[in-house]
Amino acid sequence: MTKAELVGIIAKRTGVERNAVLVTIEAFMEEVKNSLEKGEDVHLRGFGSFVVKHRAQKTGRILSKNTTIIIPAHDVPAFKPADTFVERVKDRPKQG
Repeated sequence: MTKAELVGIIAKRTGVERNAVLVTIEAFMEEVKNSLEKGEDVHLRGFGSFVVKHRAQKTGRILSKNTTIIIPAHDVPAFKPADTFVERVKDRPKQG
């Protein structure tokens, strides 16, 4: 599903104008990004959490050059779904 499809579905379900839904979704995404940039997690009960995970320094290899490199420690954004959300996905009817 794309953002445009999501906007269309929400606008249809709520009766809110498409442009207003788009602005709301854009603002939501911007606030999640801002919070994660500050190192703050975003928790949405029943849905999941947007969190910042720390990756420790590690050694990697460039196979084409047969050299070893050091990958520095860094933070990455991640999504951790709520347990109820995970169960709903697990229990869905199988497709195909």
